Amino acid sequence: MKRIYFDNAATTPISDEVIDMMSQLMRDHYGNPSSIHKEGREARTVIEQARKTIANCIGASIGEIFFTSGGTESNNMVLKCAVRDLGVKRIITSSIEHHCILHALEALEKECNVKVDFVKIDGKGRIDLESLDVLLSAGNEKTLVTLMHCNNEIGTLLDLEKVAAICEKHDALFHSDTVQTMGYFPIDVSKTRINFLAGAGHKFHGPKGVGFIYINGDNIVQPMINGGSQERNMRAGTENIYGIAGMAKALELAYEHLEYNREHISSVRNHLKNSLLENFEDIQFNGDHDGAHHFKSLSVSFPPSEKSSLLLLNLDILGICASGGSACSSGAEKGSHVLEGIAASPDRKSIRFSFSKYNTIEEVDFVIKKLKTILPLKKELAS
Repeated sequence: MKRIYFDNAATTPISDEVIDMMSQLMRDHYGNPSSIHKEGREARTVIEQARKTIANCIGASIGEIFFTSGGTESNNMVLKCAVRDLGVKRIITSSIEHHCILHALEALEKECNVKVDFVKIDGKGRIDLESLDVLLSAGNEKTLVTLMHCNNEIGTLLDLEKVAAICEKHDALFHSDTVQTMGYFPIDVSKTRINFLAGAGHKFHGPKGVGFIYINGDNIVQPMINGGSQERNMRAGTENIYGIAGMAKALELAYEHLEYNREHISSVRNHLKNSLLENFEDIQFNGDHDGAHHFKSLSVSFPPSEKSSLLLLNLDILGICASGGSACSSGAEKGSHVLEGIAASPDRKSIRFSFSKYNTIEEVDFVIKKLKTILPLKKELAS
């Protein structure tokens, strides 16, 4: 049975170009990049070229890019090292951040007596910038603001420029989890005052288990993982050279086709959105779906019905892969903290459909066809 993959916010399929490049590297470059012999030097060259590629993509210097195991490690590294090494006493965030942020902050509250304040958000998941300004005005502790560029569940976007300006006004550090937007939106840290940002390869058709952290050169932190002198003494452990090179290749491809991918993915998303509204009763959408929103994501709120509670399972049985929220929390019994944070009705069933450059209009039509076998149609269509 043909399956439709509409869960690209969780992870994306690896591009064939990336697979081919990584496979060749595995055959040709097996040396340890810390070794001084020819094989080691060749492996080191692969890593440094990948660092240069990623730095060029986001307007950073090569000395500001460090490789990690992914977004969770990168975000933890920023928060914990900022408290330990930069004198941060207070962190401002939102209640709908990714769990790797919220759980790290819970640990910092308990272990380091860090004060955590939450900025106000509205029913679409938009950050109240006036609330952020007020919070930063109250108190003179060293403060870090951590707000994600795009919410991973509902797709609402943050205005990085405006937040960066507010943080600069109050001399606060600014960190953004850009895992969902890296490779989809142009981000230039030479123009936008961001102190830290995180990326993960598997979100833009690269391999899993590899990511990077941008640390502005003005902020000197110490390693979170101790051992060898890898990553310019910032992260011990033999580097995942194939993953690093694959991630860099994937990001390079994403930036080369940024506009085309945006137009194509937007057309797929909009076709699903319009088709749902045309065919089914009382369809709603979570997040700022018709405003500042990620074009690859659509969080659909279905009305209560006998079949809506098992809708995600039924879609899977019919060959359609979607998500109830964050993949990182899929095993949790508690409902989505993001939907709770925006006061979404608990009686409605929300499903996140998320798209990639590989999805098609025909796949959307297939999904609508299958949904018609599960959900009641609009009255005028059913008669």
